[in-house]
Amino acid sequence: MLTTKMNPRVFWGASAIAGALLLLALIAPSTSGLIFGAAQAWVIDTFGWFYVASVAGFLLFVTVLAVGPTGRLKLGPDDAEPDFPYVSWLAMLFAAGMGIGLMYFAVAEPVQHYIAPPEAQPGTLTAAREAMVITYTHWGVHAWAVYAVVGLSLAYFAHRKGLPLTMRSSLYPLLGKRVNGWLGDAVDIFAICGTLFGIATSLGLGVAQMNSGLHYVFGLPSNVIMQVGLIAVVMGAATISVLTGVDKGVRRLSELNLVLAVCLMLFVLVAGPTLFLLRAYVQNFGLYLDHFFVRTFTLYAYEPRAWMADWTLFYWAWWIAWSPFVGMFIARISRGRTVREFLIGVLLVPSAFTFLWMTVFGNSAMSLDLGVAAGAISEAVQTDLSTALFHFFEYLPGTAVTSLLAIALVAVFFVTSADSGSLVIDTLASGGAEDTPRWQRIYWCVLQGLAAALLLLAGGLGALQAATLVAALPFAVIMILACFGLARQMNADLKGEALETEAPPIGERLKRIFSPASRKDIARQIERQAAPALVEVRDALSNEGVDHSRVEADENGVWLVVEHANGRDFLYRIGARSRPLPALTALEAPEGRRALEWRMTAQTGDGSRPRDLTGFTRTQIVADVLDHLQRWRLAA
Repeated sequence: MLTTKMNPRVFWGASAIAGALLLLALIAPSTSGLIFGAAQAWVIDTFGWFYVASVAGFLLFVTVLAVGPTGRLKLGPDDAEPDFPYVSWLAMLFAAGMGIGLMYFAVAEPVQHYIAPPEAQPGTLTAAREAMVITYTHWGVHAWAVYAVVGLSLAYFAHRKGLPLTMRSSLYPLLGKRVNGWLGDAVDIFAICGTLFGIATSLGLGVAQMNSGLHYVFGLPSNVIMQVGLIAVVMGAATISVLTGVDKGVRRLSELNLVLAVCLMLFVLVAGPTLFLLRAYVQNFGLYLDHFFVRTFTLYAYEPRAWMADWTLFYWAWWIAWSPFVGMFIARISRGRTVREFLIGVLLVPSAFTFLWMTVFGNSAMSLDLGVAAGAISEAVQTDLSTALFHFFEYLPGTAVTSLLAIALVAVFFVTSADSGSLVIDTLASGGAEDTPRWQRIYWCVLQGLAAALLLLAGGLGALQAATLVAALPFAVIMILACFGLARQMNADLKGEALETEAPPIGERLKRIFSPASRKDIARQIERQAAPALVEVRDALSNEGVDHSRVEADENGVWLVVEHANGRDFLYRIGARSRPLPALTALEAPEGRRALEWRMTAQTGDGSRPRDLTGFTRTQIVADVLDHLQRWRLAA
């Protein structure tokens, strides 16, 4: 009998929805393509402004978090160390975030903007400069800001607050315990489906480019059957990788990915117009900074044009649709890093590499197209995007070698996207569990490959891509809510306060409003909840070798003491406090005439204000004690 570790509602709910969409794309690919295409056009036309404003807001939000006092907070306990070396971490960020897209669009996108720019005259030097600014905008910090919002939110609540590594956890500060119900299930199912089909469509692009390369180098047939065979081979490698987990399979493949990518890029840099490319890199970056705010908010509102929907709005929706996958993955690998380190790493390092990559390939392609290629590269881009890279290599030495390296790089990108995607989906479907049965990881890996293969056979990749982009709209709303929740939680942590969502459920709060607790009620809460919680912490300290701790009590309350050699003992005291009820009449205005309400409050020995714990469960009290114990230990 198979062992399971899953949230059944999420696991089977996502499987059912994925199966239904696949069946629709298979049975009626043309009809589904028309439906989803029309929906995509309507969403982008109606809510294009919302996508642009959202992405700009996400970038501003993470920038404020990075430079502000929140930057010193850690993604985990304050004494946590990073799980992965810095280079390995950056390699996995890079491989998961852009992956196949960098290979597919390295030549294709700059050349497309060069021959069909939104503003400049096509084929001119002005068009070339504009093409690189646009490419930088689409692949730079805006994309990574989207990933950073999801990744940071998940990492913070999972590693620092102990919540499951699932999308629902990002909404905990707003929804409290309701995230464990159907609302949380719906958010996770939505994230799984978006991840599954987003990866499936990207895998479709990847095998198309691999097939084009093999056809170009070896003369192998270029057709759907060949592409399905490539999917089977590469997904087999991905399955082996996913079984080894993040630390071995995904990490090693990501490092290999980065090495191969750097080698290919350096070769093009050296073999191509080196000095021109270095100068172009500096100037492109300057132009990018100069046009940063204009490009961030450009919508062509006064002069509508289809270019905006085809490019910028498409990319913004695409990054948002991909953010559950990438955000979940980078959250999983980022435990132990500070918020500032996380955001600088996520925003700047991959962007800088991507800028250099796009400059080396894009500017080289445009330079060759203006020179020896005499427009042949532009023609190849217009004919078939998947072949553009290989036509570009024709004008460099060692064409066969570079083409083989490019095919290998696409294959490795393929594997890293598939295995990291499978791990992310499995984590979501299992309620945040990381050590899941092997069959569950294999199940999602196979389902990804099956989805890509079936859609290629049915010609339904376009329909599903459109559906994924439509799904980006509600997920953008979820991301905005996650921003509010994260900001709220971080501010509370900086102040050492508990959020209302960490307080008692609504029933208990209503009791406090309409039936204020008596002294006897609070005494009962101290006896049944507070005292056992402090004893539990004391016993746990003893088990960890901390023997100088004790729990004491008197008629006024109960307290935990942890002794320290320097005399700065830790004190956590829970007691009863009273205050007059609000006056309802003029007669009751003097405090002496008002009835009293009682609260269970906690106070530490550092002189902090008493915190209201009335109605807290034993588990919640333990969590509050540990938070303050951690702060005391670091300051001791």
